[in-house]
Amino acid sequence: MADDTDTEGETETEFQEGRYLYCAVAVDDEADPDTEGVDDEPVRLLAVDDIGVVLHDCESLYDTADMDELRKWVLQHQNVVDAAGEAFGTPIPFQFDTVLTGDDDRVREWVAEERGTLANYLDQLAGHWEYRVELRREEAALREDLVASDDRLAELDEEIEAAGSGTAFMLEKQYDQRLRELRRERRTDRAATLRDRLDEFARDVNELGERTTLDDEEGDNDGMETQARFTVLATEDNEEGMGEMLDEVAAETGVEVRFTGPWPPYSFVPAIGGEDGTETGG
Repeated sequence: MADDTDTEGETETEFQEGRYLYCAVAVDDEADPDTEGVDDEPVRLLAVDDIGVVLHDCESLYDTADMDELRKWVLQHQNVVDAAGEAFGTPIPFQFDTVLTGDDDRVREWVAEERGTLANYLDQLAGHWEYRVELRREEAALREDLVASDDRLAELDEEIEAAGSGTAFMLEKQYDQRLRELRRERRTDRAATLRDRLDEFARDVNELGERTTLDDEEGDNDGMETQARFTVLATEDNEEGMGEMLDEVAAETGVEVRFTGPWPPYSFVPAIGGEDGTETGG
């Protein structure tokens, strides 16, 4: 708890005793997940009746300005959640650097306070996993397609050829504006079509937008334009069918589909940390 960190000799990110929380799982025994945690700390399971919390003991938040170290910690956090999912079934993942100040009794107290929410989500999400889908199109092929299919662009192109330099400059701006509008409309249409097809296999589909995920590839500048990104909540039984459908989408010339998963359902659970009695940092 925040008010536990104000004792003499401690700082806002350091305390005498705390528990770093990775996720909650449904349990019927107390087997520990076979993995190491953030900063190579030993991870264990604390069971409170039928709800288990995967955690490690800590004495500070994981706060650093070193982005490489931060990324390593976040990946280690995710690895523990993945291992918990393999061991216990679909987990409720917590945000990176979710810490309760206090000992195991504080964790038991917190689980009692949050039992309704945790039990509800564990029950609702049992057997479901998150998949991520990104639809990309070659920029050059997209432009060629739009130019070939739009009468207004053809008219502007002819007018630019016939105009003087001053008028041509203004017409070129209109041309670029029209092209941007068509790109936006194409992205909207593509996203709607893909979402409808994903709905056939999913319990829920969320548009990911510009949010980044750990599996995002850095430095993409490969002549491809992202036209749609989704997170999908589905059972593993639907994974093969969804993959086959996406293969059909990717069969179109100049189209690429990125399909990853199964992941813990990060996009489909409430944010746990910060205002509900836990500390978050990093």
